[in-house]
Amino acid sequence: MNILISNDDGVSAPGILAAKQAVEDLANVTVVAPDKNNSSVGRRITLFKHLKLDSCKLEDGSQAYSVSGSPADAVIVGADYVIDTKPDLVIAGINQGVNISCDITSSGTVCAALEAVSLGIPAIAASLFIDPKTSYRQDENGEWYLEYDFDLAKKVLHDLVLKIINDGFPEGVDLFNLNVPTNYESEEVKITHLSHRMLDKEVIDNTNEEKRELFNYPLEENQKSDDLVMITSNLVQEYDENSDGYALFVEKRPSLTPLNANMTSRDLNDW
Repeated sequence: MNILISNDDGVSAPGILAAKQAVEDLANVTVVAPDKNNSSVGRRITLFKHLKLDSCKLEDGSQAYSVSGSPADAVIVGADYVIDTKPDLVIAGINQGVNISCDITSSGTVCAALEAVSLGIPAIAASLFIDPKTSYRQDENGEWYLEYDFDLAKKVLHDLVLKIINDGFPEGVDLFNLNVPTNYESEEVKITHLSHRMLDKEVIDNTNEEKRELFNYPLEENQKSDDLVMITSNLVQEYDENSDGYALFVEKRPSLTPLNANMTSRDLNDW
């Protein structure tokens, strides 16, 4: 089996090494990812413009490739150019952050998986929900840093790929959206549906006293706040019981959502 791994956090992000380590005993693995962070770019594709493809090394010394483009670009370049034969599976991730609900269409991680599906390749989008309440640590100098615990995410991803190798994808499923919390109370994976949305969004300007510090930092050189606005967001707090958000935030367990790339709604008989 040949697996292509990409992401939206960039080729140097720790999550892509974690994804490789999770499945490298199961298949031939090739890593092709954006050269820098491309979060929340959706399925942006760079057409008829030059992309720089470089060979690089992951932290474990293994070979990878960086692409000066989007996550979707990296999947196309990896599947159609870097690898000699079409991959059997594409894994996007492990993303450092949550990707749930109908908001996934803005996710570079999930849209990398969607791009794979458009190429005829089944895919998995994998994300790690990092709870800031339990993931921040202090070093000996008292400086705070974020600790990435990929252990459970790697285990679940490994077991999911093993099941796909043995049983294939379920009929009608093009890709899986996997989210694993760091503050888990159960390791048991829950099959879920997409929540209605993940983020409450608000547009602010420099008159917003409550979020003035957020709005003013950082401003670009020679930029004035008078003519600027900013889109901010907070996680939605309530979710349906069988949704991905409920599994992650209420039950604190891994969520696995089976998805189909064809978003057509066909039931219009009573319309």
